[in-house]
Amino acid sequence: MKRGAVILCGGHSTRMGRDKATLPFGDETLLERIVRRLRPLVEEVTVVGRAGQVLPPLPPDVRIAHDEIENQGPLGGLQAALLHTRMDAVYVTGCDVPFLQPAFVALLFESLGDAAIAVAEEGGFTHPLAAVYRRTIRPVVERLLAAERRRPVFLYDEVETVRVGDEALRAADPDLRSLANLTTPEAYDAALARLAAEPGA
Repeated sequence: MKRGAVILCGGHSTRMGRDKATLPFGDETLLERIVRRLRPLVEEVTVVGRAGQVLPPLPPDVRIAHDEIENQGPLGGLQAALLHTRMDAVYVTGCDVPFLQPAFVALLFESLGDAAIAVAEEGGFTHPLAAVYRRTIRPVVERLLAAERRRPVFLYDEVETVRVGDEALRAADPDLRSLANLTTPEAYDAALARLAAEPGA
């Protein structure tokens, strides 16, 4: 199975008030950091943004795609990703999880088995941007979007989905740092403080 990664960064960052993809984080941007963390784990990295979005400089082997239709949420970004990827399955994440752990990503791929999706489920909540999706589900995604059924849970009901629970997730990532996404200025400031306290985090 050819493994890829997709980073969705086309949202409008309303709560943050600034484009999260270009936020400084140490000596790089958030998007550059996520790309750097994922590249050694997969054969291909694809970044999905919105039309006209200015992205930071990225390595030449990183593929750039755009939402086919804007404001469709994670399912719309997933549709664009599955359209453009050449991989059999992709780990999908946002650009705002600076402490993403390699073991966490590996666990989701290993958990996929013969299923169509493997998704992290923490505290009873599924995380659609911490999941592995097979490319073959694209027609199902497109059908749901056409029906304006944009919630990822509808997709999980349609295809075989493995939910990877707390115990397994914490075995790979004890503090669940991979799920700590930065949605507000306060969360961003806290992450910067953590980076300053733990430079190798």
